[in-house]
Amino acid sequence: MPKISTKGLEMPQSPIRKLVPFSEAAKEAGKHVFHLNIGQPDIASPKVAMDAVKNLDLDVLEYSHSAGFDSYRTGLSDYYHKNGLDIDKEDIIITTGGSEALIFGFMTCFNPGDEVIIPEPFYANYNGFAKTAGLTVVPVTAKIENGFALPDVADFEKLITNKTKGIIICNPGNPTGYLYSKSELEQLRDIVKEHDLYLFADEVYREFCYDGASPFSVMSLDGIDQNVILIDSVSKRYSMCGARIGALISKNKEVMSTALKFAQARLSPPTLAQIASEAALQTPQSYFDEVVDEYVDRRNITVDGLNAIEGVFCPKPKGAFYCIAQLPIDNSDKFCQWLLESFEYEGNTVMMAPASGFYATNGLGTNQVRIAYVLEKESLKKAVKCIEEALKVYPGRVD
Repeated sequence: MPKISTKGLEMPQSPIRKLVPFSEAAKEAGKHVFHLNIGQPDIASPKVAMDAVKNLDLDVLEYSHSAGFDSYRTGLSDYYHKNGLDIDKEDIIITTGGSEALIFGFMTCFNPGDEVIIPEPFYANYNGFAKTAGLTVVPVTAKIENGFALPDVADFEKLITNKTKGIIICNPGNPTGYLYSKSELEQLRDIVKEHDLYLFADEVYREFCYDGASPFSVMSLDGIDQNVILIDSVSKRYSMCGARIGALISKNKEVMSTALKFAQARLSPPTLAQIASEAALQTPQSYFDEVVDEYVDRRNITVDGLNAIEGVFCPKPKGAFYCIAQLPIDNSDKFCQWLLESFEYEGNTVMMAPASGFYATNGLGTNQVRIAYVLEKESLKKAVKCIEEALKVYPGRVD
């Protein structure tokens, strides 16, 4: 029998999706499963985007330009300018989700064997994208005790070798919800300038900042225009995860012309989804105001509820809609599987993502879970209650 490739065998499983068979079995057994494992908002997509697709009058569903429709890139440029970012349509390539933007960026900027430094815990699929491009992920560990703030510059410096070619961040962060400050980003800028590295920034949660906080984009950092690669997506901003539309953005013309070759090789991003995404640019500010207010309530229900449970610690996020909770358990993989296989409270159980899958350092995150507070408020209250009751009877509890 032919063998599977080494790269395929080394491709990591998603910690977010790997427990799906157990959740399906739980549902077949009659349990209601609260899905806190995946960042799929239950917020309605903007009506203007949905109407754009419903009211289409097309005879042919044709390819777009490989970089995306000109009208959409022009509209995106206007959006960025309104947000204080000097991004022109020539600086944008539309991709099939932010995932493809990351893959194109990695394939463009790095060679197999290069190293990239990523503050951990980080979005687990960065591992998969790095494996696709043949990169080595070098983690620098952020601590739950200080809410996952940016590690010290010295921690970055001691990891830099002649193989180090880039730093990757997510801001606001998945899975922690941490929002990097301007001063933290300026520290990264100085490292990038000193060592001539690429700085990849995943800013897909820009609209989700809380408690009066505002996002500061890497595109606003002085002196590293040619080093910065911005990743964006409509998935979370407009609750349009299934559209699979993202963007690769840079002022570096050589990066963009090279990335376009990868974009041409896959032909074009999806036409219908671009039409919806372009229309979504007309979403009124009231939509975002209501969504942010809703997520603040959901965050408070989830995080305050978790911190009220004996033995649980969960920093309060300033952005996105995720949190990492530290639990009094022996192993988060075992606990999350046990919740689905062996536990229910009033007919309910909870699906979460073991946080170990968001760390690259072996042994970290084994008593932590990532929670996406994307369900309506009553469901979140019931889910937190489930976790509280589960911890009372879990055989692997550690006090």
